This record gives sequence, C-alpha cells and structure tokens, in this order.
Amino acid sequence: MADLKHIALVDDHTMFRKGLAVLINLFPRYRVLMEVANGRELIDQLQPDHLPDIVLLDIHMPVMDGYATAAWLHANHPQIHVLALSTMDADTTIIKMIQQGARGYILKDADPKELQVAFDEILAKGYYYNEILTRKVIQSIHQGTHDPSASFPKLTDREMEFLKHACSEKNYQQIASDMFISERTVDGYRESLFKKFNVTNRVGLVLYAIKNQLVQL
Repeated sequence: MADLKHIALVDDHTMFRKGLAVLINLFPRYRVLMEVANGRELIDQLQPDHLPDIVLLDIHMPVMDGYATAAWLHANHPQIHVLALSTMDADTTIIKMIQQGARGYILKDADPKELQVAFDEILAKGYYYNEILTRKVIQSIHQGTHDPSASFPKLTDREMEFLKHACSEKNYQQIASDMFISERTVDGYRESLFKKFNVTNRVGLVLYAIKNQLVQL
C-alpha cells in the first residue's frame, strides 16, 4: 500500500503494548514498525532510512522516559510526529510533553476509534489534542505562525505575567506564590484568559500562547 504509515510504540507495559500493536495493525492505513519498552530502546533501533511516521510514546518509563525521548526526537528527527500516551488528563504533564516537542496526546483508556482519528489528524494537520481546544483555537494552531498584524484580545501586564507562568510546569499555588497574590486572584486571571482566548482549560491556553508567539518556551 503506497500510503501506508508506520508507527513506533514505546511503552514499558508489555501486555498493553502488544495489545495496542494488534489493534493498530487493524487500522487500514497503519502498521506497527517497532515496539519497545523505553526511549533508549527506541533510539537504538531507529533506522535512518526507515523512520516511523508517528511515535506513540508513554510518559513514565524506566531507563529513558517520555520527556527525554520526545526531546531527543525533536532535536534529531523533527519530522517524526510524537503522540504522547497518558494515563490521566494532567495539565502539567501534557504541558511538559508539549515543551519537549510532542504534537499531541491521547489517554490510554481512549476509544480505539479516537486513536485512529489521532493518527489521521496528527499527520494531516500537525497536531492532535482531542477536545481540549475549541474549533477556533484548533484552526489558529493549524494555520501556523501568527501574523503580527492580527488582532488579539488585549492583556493587562499582570495577565501577561500570569500567562508566562501558566506556560511552565508550576501549579496554580506556586504561580500565586511567585506573583505574590492569592490563589483566588490566580483563578480570576485564569478564567479571564480562558474567556479571552476562547479555550476551556490550561493546556488550551498554553497551546494558544505558544502557537501565536505570545510566550516563548
């Protein structure tokens, strides 16, 4: 098949990984190229003349975890799309993976149909973040670099400061401490930016800020 796409699975849970491989091989356009237990094994087995199109990457693994693996792939093979596998919808975990070059994430208990959609979208559009973002923000991300002449909601200096903190791995309590404000005030900044950027959670906020060059990681 001419348009066959290849997937590398990186997960230290053998039964889960092998079951996932069977599932992916049932998808019409996809075949598993390799399955390994950690990032080091992935790096050792990569063949420069036959790279995977997508690396489905677990985050918490021994030897070399998902963060380090995503960063290495981003630096050495940026054409490979990294789709992170997560056991929970944790903002700081997802943000850290984005910082390391991941193009999307999917929960381990997601419906198999969603996994196939994730593959399709990450190849066609460059990103996949399930329902984190509204359609408006997804379109902004997929359009690429922000046009400096385009208008954005006006941010106050403190909202901009909060936005920079939000794009880090700090939790909201730490952000409040660093900004010398109450957690309730942090909540106010967060809700204000959610409304201004038309997003529903912190990951959407971070993605919008990064893609539109409001914050440099």
